[in-house]
Amino acid sequence: MQKKNAPPQKKQQIDWGITIFPLVAIVVLSVYLVLRPQQAEAAIAALRNILVNDLGSIYMIFGLGVLVLSLGIALSKYGNIRLGKLKKPRYSTFTWGAMIFTSTMAADILYWSLCEWSYYYSETPFAMEGMTLAQKQDWASSYPLFHWGPIPWAFYILPAAAYGYMMHVKKSPRQRMSEACRPILGDRVDGKLGKAIDLFAIIGLLAATATTFSTATPLLSGALAEVTGLAESNLLSIFVLIFIAVVFTLAVMFGMKGISKLSNICIGLFFALMAIFLFCGPTKYIIETGITAIGNVAQNFISMSTWMDPLRLSGDGVAGFPQNWTIFYWAYWISWSVATPFFIGKISEGRTIRQTILGAYVAGVSATFLSFIVFGNFGLHLQVTGETDIASLILEQSPSSAILTIFEHLPIPGVALVLLVLAMVAFYASTFDALTMVIASYSVKNIGEDEEPGKKLRVFWSIVFIVLPIALLFNQSTLSMLQTLSICAAFPIMVIIGVIIAGFIRNLRRGQTTVGSCDSEALSSKQLENEPEGTN
Repeated sequence: MQKKNAPPQKKQQIDWGITIFPLVAIVVLSVYLVLRPQQAEAAIAALRNILVNDLGSIYMIFGLGVLVLSLGIALSKYGNIRLGKLKKPRYSTFTWGAMIFTSTMAADILYWSLCEWSYYYSETPFAMEGMTLAQKQDWASSYPLFHWGPIPWAFYILPAAAYGYMMHVKKSPRQRMSEACRPILGDRVDGKLGKAIDLFAIIGLLAATATTFSTATPLLSGALAEVTGLAESNLLSIFVLIFIAVVFTLAVMFGMKGISKLSNICIGLFFALMAIFLFCGPTKYIIETGITAIGNVAQNFISMSTWMDPLRLSGDGVAGFPQNWTIFYWAYWISWSVATPFFIGKISEGRTIRQTILGAYVAGVSATFLSFIVFGNFGLHLQVTGETDIASLILEQSPSSAILTIFEHLPIPGVALVLLVLAMVAFYASTFDALTMVIASYSVKNIGEDEEPGKKLRVFWSIVFIVLPIALLFNQSTLSMLQTLSICAAFPIMVIIGVIIAGFIRNLRRGQTTVGSCDSEALSSKQLENEPEGTN
């Protein structure tokens, strides 16, 4: 029987420039931010003002364009193209959907579901001054669904279809952003331009992921301290980060099988915690407010997608609500789209382009909406009924303190906090083991469709992902600046994604629609031996 992987000497052709340079660049940048915080903060603030405030309309147009294009391709004749030659999808629908949700910002989704509504409750979307309690409730529950809904998911899903086509139909030996630009840039992706694209992509991703851990660490440390009686400290936070790293390193050591198992565990913990909030809380209010929010988003989707607040009446005169929130979120999701779409494309083997795009929307958006509706509306109920002023608590103290206060209103807060810690650890581990698998593939010069990067390489990137957050844990201002850097990085990444989408459309229009069809005579013995996981 043929060996599954290529010979060791070929499989281990590591691109040391791609592997080492991004790490060195991030370390140098971090040192500069620590040693020259004021200068760095001023420069980054000026850059953010230009990209987000002055050029924000480009993000809005791009978001709508990607959403419309993805649906257009899915519903066109090109939607029938199968990604690969497997007769059935490699993964069952449930496992595939679970991996899509957990490989993205699932832990961030859980975190922000609990508190994001409170920011909008105190804001004035559409510059509506003097809003009634009912209006505050409606917009506070609606805008989270919009900011985590179809448009941001489109930043993942359309590139995922392009990468899936590149990997499973075109059989590209490289799994990098530069390779996806080949239909437009040609052989220039083999030179300095291609190298620059990949280096910039990895550096941007490292900056984004280094700050992502900081979002949940205070909450996880506080919840763990509440359950165990330990004192909150940086040492406890470091322990949490290391524990997450150990979990996702172990998962990634087992390859795609380990990742798929961890994803299923994540979903189980997620629904268990959701059941506590839904059935131990104001069930009718949660459901009715959720339905109202979905209707409000559907009715005002175009307005929400295009409102720029030219007079900045909803803000401080410099940046308004859409600049501080909508454009911010579009940029944040774009900065994360360096690696996640590769993972979605990889696990979509055996599915058609239509199944990949529409199925990913259903899996991602529905799970996200459930999270924001159940967890968010529980806290919103405490606010509108006057039980606890969560909105003021977040502004005066911290989001973590406010979230822990929300849990105190559950009949079984201890059990819920344990589930919260387990779910968030599992979510972060599942997200970062998927990212580790993708970035490790960047480090290999040539890799086959069914190959996985070496274990040592995977462990290396697992360590890289966790070292920077630990090093930056003691300087919150630096973390904030790095997060701003990741947002600024979204602009050139947006341009790259535009090139990738254009190349994808060019390939489809060249008439390569028969490639990847399920002709059983064309299946290799290796593919026939590799049965899909979820077919039994």
